[in-house]
Amino acid sequence: MTVQGAVSVVGLGRMGRPVARALLESGFDVRGWNRSPLPASEIGPIPLWESLDAAAGAETVVLVLSDSEAVDDVLSRVAPLLAEGQLVVDLGSSDPERSRAHAARLAASAVGWVDAPVSGGPEGVQERRLAIMAGGTAGDVGRARPLLEALGSVVHVGGPGAGHAVKIVNQVIVGLALEAVAEAVALAERAGLDTALVREALRGGSADSRILRIQGARMSARDFAPRGSVRTMQKDGRLGLAFAESLGLELPHLRSLVAVWDQLAASGHADDDCSVLIMRLLEDARARLE
Repeated sequence: MTVQGAVSVVGLGRMGRPVARALLESGFDVRGWNRSPLPASEIGPIPLWESLDAAAGAETVVLVLSDSEAVDDVLSRVAPLLAEGQLVVDLGSSDPERSRAHAARLAASAVGWVDAPVSGGPEGVQERRLAIMAGGTAGDVGRARPLLEALGSVVHVGGPGAGHAVKIVNQVIVGLALEAVAEAVALAERAGLDTALVREALRGGSADSRILRIQGARMSARDFAPRGSVRTMQKDGRLGLAFAESLGLELPHLRSLVAVWDQLAASGHADDDCSVLIMRLLEDARARLE
């Protein structure tokens, strides 16, 4: 039986927990569920469903999962339990074609689907400033909008799968901007410049960006504590390459960047913040000078 007004947040990882807390603070009737047990210190005030079957009874099921495979796995277990009028909202980054397939299968049971990937990270959730790109029918996106607007700014970008397609575009820009900032910071350091003053001097100019201000500062400080991880950028880069190839498009700079993410992951940096990218540049520079 559907619990009217209830929201399940399925996936209580680095993004899922702040999403659940933000929705609770906005007055939604939220409970969470995670595929693996979490310590109480991480769960905090988030009430939990006793099982995934119970979580599937919420009027709105919000997926905050790591990748397409995780979404496939959870939906294979949840979809048979969903009833007419329920709504599934996927906040993660996934394959647009799989999203369209999920939407079609759910629509056969009169269950709604919205792919609504987000950009802005856990800090963006806390500040309610996520950029949210929503794909789905006008009716389904309209139903999801109050919940999504509690997290940030929502743009309906097209039908099912369109949200995930726009997120891939977003990640191409983010990934290549990270590489540009890493190269700029490495150059500034090698030239003996104060990188904090460099960022201040560039503020408001054409080269200024959130990535320069935030990730650039982390690069200078060698602060690689996990936030947006190498593993996530590696996954999203591969998604971008596959999506481009399906459209007959080659993205050479993205391809070379994915190779760098692969190198970093293979050398033990998979769970470090993506700002660790600068270390590959500096290590390459040292190797050339030796």
